[in-house]
Amino acid sequence: MTPSPTLERVARGQLCSGCGLCASIGEGAIELVTVSPGFTRPRQIAEITASQEARIAQCCPGVGIDNRPAAPNDDALWGPSFFTGTGHATDAAVRHQASSGGVISALLIHALATGAVDYVVETGMDASHPLGNVTVSVRGPGDVTAAAGSRYASSSPLAEISAMLDAPGRFAFVGKPCDVSALRALARIDPRVDAKVPLMLAFFCAGVPSGDGARRILAAIEAPEAEVTAFRYRGDGWPGNATATLADGSTRSMSYHDSWGKILSKEVQFRCKICPDAVGGAADVACADAWYGDAKGYPSFAEQAGRSLVIARTSIGESLLNAARITGAIVVDAIDPREIDRMQPSQVRRKRELLARLAATKVAGRPVPRYRGVGLLLAARQAPVLQHARAFAGLVRRFALRRT
Repeated sequence: MTPSPTLERVARGQLCSGCGLCASIGEGAIELVTVSPGFTRPRQIAEITASQEARIAQCCPGVGIDNRPAAPNDDALWGPSFFTGTGHATDAAVRHQASSGGVISALLIHALATGAVDYVVETGMDASHPLGNVTVSVRGPGDVTAAAGSRYASSSPLAEISAMLDAPGRFAFVGKPCDVSALRALARIDPRVDAKVPLMLAFFCAGVPSGDGARRILAAIEAPEAEVTAFRYRGDGWPGNATATLADGSTRSMSYHDSWGKILSKEVQFRCKICPDAVGGAADVACADAWYGDAKGYPSFAEQAGRSLVIARTSIGESLLNAARITGAIVVDAIDPREIDRMQPSQVRRKRELLARLAATKVAGRPVPRYRGVGLLLAARQAPVLQHARAFAGLVRRFALRRT
């Protein structure tokens, strides 16, 4: 068996995001496995044809990202847009169940109700392994609401995308920014994507934590994993708690501040640390937490009614937003992109420092993905030289100590 050069390069640089697209393209030559400390990774088990190898290299987000949608506005930090605003779902149950204001769920329900799509492909809890994720296809508003809420664990929503594209019906796709970028890349070489996926939605992403990170939460709240029958990473309020439901019906919880801020954010895979597009620049619509700032200007995680940041990045996304607003499914108000800087300060810092991190990666002798259309140079110009130096030195140090 000839090893895939693309898979080898991605593995050597720890550049895999776990999207699963290579497994679909490989048609049985690649399987997905869980590796320590709890990430999904591809493993080649049969010969990969030259055609498959070329398609994997063209689409893999670990090889590169090419996001250049046409839009009237293009912000160095927040990407292309037709509309930028904040809002929420008008259905109180949807708003409460979702991780933020429920706009993604409301848009999906609207798209199903109007016949824009026949079903939705998204990520939900794995009932057989509640800490983990599975790709689900949902067709009704109740199913959309049930799947709402962030899932801070590995997910591979593109692992069976070829079969989905061959199946009857058109669907909306919801995924991480890297998942959507990979699907857009596939659309450039596979006409089935544009024909079968009229709507792609993404959410801002701070990175994919390891499975061990979730187990640390369970240990901290004294919830034995063998007794956990359901696990929510957040939601059911804004921001909502990480909550484990046990076999006896009892629950154990931890605040979002502690679960994400003190545990999961320390467990993020390396590819996410050099991500050029954590804001869903390739999606039709991207949503995020529209955090309110506290007295010191930092996001407040106090429980309150959810509020979504909403960016329509394509004319299709703008039309969907407008239609959902007119029917009363959502409420949205326009904002200036600079307001997002205060809502998402960690994303600001990450984007401004990315060129320095990529330079450190290259100096360390690791493969570096090719990024186009994501505004890295413009973002880097917004940060002082000292900030770049610290970001560069910090990552070089981590490489030297083998902490990454």
